[in-house]
Amino acid sequence: MARYVLSDDEKNEVAAVADEFLATHPVWTPLEYADDIRAEAERLPLGVRRFLVSSRGAEDAIIVLGNLPVDEDLAATPPSWQVAEKEAAAIREELVLLLVGSVLGEPFGWVNQQNGRLVHDVCPSRGQETSLTSASSRQQLTLHTEDVFHPCRGDYVALMCLRNPDAVGTTVAPVDSVEFPERLRSVLHQDRFRFFPDDSHHVVPLHSAEHPSALEDRPHEVASVLFGPEEAPYLRIDADFTDAVPGDEEAETAMREAAGLLAAAAQRVVLHPGDAVFVDNYRAVHGRDTFTPRYDGTDRWLKRTSLVRDLRRTHVRTKSRSRLLG
Repeated sequence: MARYVLSDDEKNEVAAVADEFLATHPVWTPLEYADDIRAEAERLPLGVRRFLVSSRGAEDAIIVLGNLPVDEDLAATPPSWQVAEKEAAAIREELVLLLVGSVLGEPFGWVNQQNGRLVHDVCPSRGQETSLTSASSRQQLTLHTEDVFHPCRGDYVALMCLRNPDAVGTTVAPVDSVEFPERLRSVLHQDRFRFFPDDSHHVVPLHSAEHPSALEDRPHEVASVLFGPEEAPYLRIDADFTDAVPGDEEAETAMREAAGLLAAAAQRVVLHPGDAVFVDNYRAVHGRDTFTPRYDGTDRWLKRTSLVRDLRRTHVRTKSRSRLLG
């Protein structure tokens, strides 16, 4: 895990860059400002930029920045992302995440997630406690590749902590922390697995233990779990939204074994206000602990975005220059 803690001077520099940008962009529409934000990222402290560029080059699986600016008078944790969107909550923190994230890659969003917003709010929502989405709380989010089903899924998942009083852990497991036996590695490198959209993509009917067949009604890709360089493979897996090609019992067993090995190797990262973690979506999987929400404005609250190293591959996929994938 690569970690860099900003000095207070660096923190203040980042805050100044963000405040100056917002002063000249009074209406917050980050999709329209993404290119401008990328240019402003060149004004970030040199130490921060060097660290992020070096971590990208080394393909560090987990990258953490500490002591980023968070408003001392932060608003109450919203009861849902819809409320956060309506109230335009914590705009400066969204911008800070986009500024530092832009050093690693290009931010993009999804048409069918949080109304196509570039930055998502991650907070517990009443009635969603056991869903398989980031709005849950009492349901553990198992280790997974973000947007496992899509060929243009992000290279990084970026999470910035605004509030986490209960020290809820983000779980992470780098692929190189696991020694896959050769027989297992061989199966995982073959195109014998199906990857489905998760429930956050507004797919119905919802997938659950009570309705396991719901996945069959969803579009999917068939590909391998491990791919890329044999000596340092990349990974895509989500135990809830990945299964073997029907009838392939060996592949089904291999997927369960791989998920178990990753779970055994998982580390727990507790984010505090001002921390941002960038999970390499090809080199690690991530999840989240369970917790009991209070719904009193003090619950855990993160900002999240996805970053792609080469935005052109999304342009090719969508046949447009949009940062939104469908």
